[in-house]
Amino acid sequence: MAGAGLIAIKRRIKSVTNTRKITKAMGLVATSKLRKIRGQLAVADEYHKSLEKTKNLVINSLDDIESTLIIGNNSNKKLYIVITSDSGLCGGYNAAIVASAVESIKEDINNSNIITVGEKGRVYFRKYGLNTLAEYVDIPDVPTTKESKTIFNHAVDLYKKGEIGEINIVYTKFVSPVKQIPVIEKLLPLSVEETESLSDTIVIEPSAYEISDDIMLMYLQGSVHFAMTHAKCSEHASRMSSMDGATKNADDILDGLNLKYNRIRQSAITQEISEIVGGAEAQK
Repeated sequence: MAGAGLIAIKRRIKSVTNTRKITKAMGLVATSKLRKIRGQLAVADEYHKSLEKTKNLVINSLDDIESTLIIGNNSNKKLYIVITSDSGLCGGYNAAIVASAVESIKEDINNSNIITVGEKGRVYFRKYGLNTLAEYVDIPDVPTTKESKTIFNHAVDLYKKGEIGEINIVYTKFVSPVKQIPVIEKLLPLSVEETESLSDTIVIEPSAYEISDDIMLMYLQGSVHFAMTHAKCSEHASRMSSMDGATKNADDILDGLNLKYNRIRQSAITQEISEIVGGAEAQK
């Protein structure tokens, strides 16, 4: 009986050891990817701030605002661009962002539409019974303007056609490797902060009116890329933490299994010695 128990424990130890190797390797990979994308995130943050400042300056220089990008259109439909991951093993990363999106969508579910970015988002929304207008998958570990432009063009095209009256982007904002926050930000119609006018400081050719739409579209595309970069950074951080936790759990399980294995083995040895001593005494 003891032999059978030892064999079962040895198999379990081998299984947990192999799992630990996988989680350890995935944690190291996630750490490497996080280190790489954090450099890109710093650049994206600065670029986004510059675009936002330029957008506000140009729009505040206009005497009359007629662009539908600001005043809106006649549609009451809302679009949610929800950014999730393509792969799992990243803790509650996807569940948290989808839950935030669903909570907002359910407030006006009949007028809400969804575009998912990432394979896991598609799976989650199917579980909730929500349909999607489009699904974008296989996003690189470091998103490029190619991906953000494709998603942005689709969303803005719907807005310009009047099929959508509001565009929101749902993503996980990276604060630190141990803190990521799900956020929902409205992209369109654009909100404009009061700031100084360009008229007294910079001469614009041909004019602020002629470049305003281009500036706003550039800012919006930059916002999508900004959100995707934050989301990927948060994903790698979440996966790093999850794999680190899984590795520690595996270590705890291995400690318990080794202790149990040694106790059973020692018990079996003690029993064998007792039987030998008992047999020798019986022969006297």
